[in-house]
Amino acid sequence: MNILRFITAGSVDDGKSTLIGRLLYDSNSVLDDQLEAIKASNRKNDDGTIDLAILTDGLKAEREQGITIDVAYKYFNTSKRKFIIADAPGHIQYTRNMVTGASNVDLAVILIDARKGVIEQTKRHSYIVSLLGIKNIVVCINKMDLVEYSQTIFNDIVNAYTHFASKLKAKEIVFIPVSAKIGDNVVSASSNMPWYKGKNLLSYLENIELSADIAAQDPRFTVQWIIRPQTNELHDYRGYAGRITSGVFKKGDKVTILPSGFTSIIKAIETLEGSLEEAFAPMSVTIHLEDEIDISRGDSIVPTNHPPVVAKELEADICWMDTKPLEQGGKYLLQHNSIRVKSIIKNVLYKTNVNTLEQIEDDLNVGLNDISKVLIRTANPLPVDVYDKLRANGGFILIDEKTNLTVAAGMISAATE
Repeated sequence: MNILRFITAGSVDDGKSTLIGRLLYDSNSVLDDQLEAIKASNRKNDDGTIDLAILTDGLKAEREQGITIDVAYKYFNTSKRKFIIADAPGHIQYTRNMVTGASNVDLAVILIDARKGVIEQTKRHSYIVSLLGIKNIVVCINKMDLVEYSQTIFNDIVNAYTHFASKLKAKEIVFIPVSAKIGDNVVSASSNMPWYKGKNLLSYLENIELSADIAAQDPRFTVQWIIRPQTNELHDYRGYAGRITSGVFKKGDKVTILPSGFTSIIKAIETLEGSLEEAFAPMSVTIHLEDEIDISRGDSIVPTNHPPVVAKELEADICWMDTKPLEQGGKYLLQHNSIRVKSIIKNVLYKTNVNTLEQIEDDLNVGLNDISKVLIRTANPLPVDVYDKLRANGGFILIDEKTNLTVAAGMISAATE
């Protein structure tokens, strides 16, 4: 059974937690003891029905405030598919949480309050989704019951969002009118909106076909551990353990070790279950080479005919996550996969206005939740790919050397030696 990872995002009180609760409740994915706990909490809507948002608002502080302030993960499955949901916070000051939650999902569900239409947070979240390379977006126009299920209001919001989204990189955008509170078009078709002829949300999520993102022509493997037992039975054993981040590796493939540039041939591929003729992302394996090469943790094993760029100059889009502003010329640790190197932010090229997507060049002060284009120089060369081409090898984080806090998430747009 395949897995769909998706994130829900929207402004505060757009109904994200209620929507997820409705998905879980109406798809019979709530355990009996959870239902009893919900009933015992006596948290109800104004009409006396169960407040389903409590299924995702797991933190006490969130329940007290009635908001979601951290990314809450939920898991459920139907007969067709397994799902992993990341419920992102709505407040602007928690945009960094949304970036974290969306970093490895396949699809985004953007909620819009039918009474408010497309607002700043709608645009901010949609831009981040696009920046992170998520190509499929479902726009749920929620609380349709509060606008008398108006087709005109739905169409106006669709037009406004479509105009804004024309500047994004989305592959497919689908619009669904819903009422998470009532249940319209979430798991079942709505009798209140006969004018809507599309799928309900769950049906769409169950049936969408996502293009495989393993990039078979661009295999990447980062060494996490060198296995050398040096026992009498395994005296000459030398294996390179790690996780395949993209693509397929086969026994007999000619590979290059980066950043050294030495070449060899894959002699064997092993897992705990035994030897394999081939392995693919995201499998954790041990690779053996025909030649004895000096390889260290953080080195990459890549196909000789399709290598990444080995670069020290990176142009990247970053989302700043620290309350302390970015220091132009400041030194940070850059973590790319399992390798960490010293780096310096040479230049801030521009910031992005999330409402208009215009480039701001006259104000280069980058603070919390700002999104900007920067030029970074690393102390050592890194084997990287452009993020739009290969997400698995095109992202990184920046770490403050003094506090060890993650201060930014970055997506590489260009790389040179």
